[in-house]
Amino acid sequence: MSEVGLYHPLNTLKPVASGLWIVDGPLVHMAALGLRAPFPTRMTVVRLADGGLWCHSPIAPDEALFAAIDALGPVRHLVSPNLLHYAHIAAWKRRYPQATAWASPGVRERAASQHIEVAFDADLDDAPPPAWAATIDQLRFRGSRVMQEIVFLHRASATLILADLIENFEAEKLPPAMRWMARLGGVIDPDGKAPLDLRLTYVGRKDEARTCLARMLAWQPQRVILAHGRCYPDDAPAELARAFRWLD
Repeated sequence: MSEVGLYHPLNTLKPVASGLWIVDGPLVHMAALGLRAPFPTRMTVVRLADGGLWCHSPIAPDEALFAAIDALGPVRHLVSPNLLHYAHIAAWKRRYPQATAWASPGVRERAASQHIEVAFDADLDDAPPPAWAATIDQLRFRGSRVMQEIVFLHRASATLILADLIENFEAEKLPPAMRWMARLGGVIDPDGKAPLDLRLTYVGRKDEARTCLARMLAWQPQRVILAHGRCYPDDAPAELARAFRWLD
């Protein structure tokens, strides 16, 4: 498999702020514009007030990564932020059976339709559960007819954590076929945003999404972690205003 698009080193905890890490993983192949496209993957790890770990969009299991995670603390939460980010939760749950697996809206149905066996323990919604409310805020980004994503804010570092509401692929990291699809979808760095097919699912319901965006901006995030492509390490308010201008 080509390594185009990967963010080395892989399966390595990379500090973002105190108690906050990202881990870049291998490529996955997802359906995009009728084709199978390679996507880089990225998970986020947060240490909670009780010392437990919160894992957003777990990547493919890796023994070296598990060892590094174990050195940080006990894994308490495995989070599916939307119905496309769940494929490895079952494997992580087997490794950490004591962890709570959290379902995003529609993910149970999606997993069943793809014949992927994964058991979720609890459901995400607008309000953060008591287990992480002191460390992480969240909201359900509404408006799409197809997919609603749960977005998160690491309070102490003012870091917004997103999955697919913004994708920001660097053109030079993409193979030619993926490059033209990314341009067509409007997700090429530095002008990353939600892909075109997702944006179209908000037609006629953008008022709901604008309300959610206003709540996100009221958090006053300073940086944005993305699951796919280059993150925004600073100037988050301007990047968010640009990336969500399709809601105007």
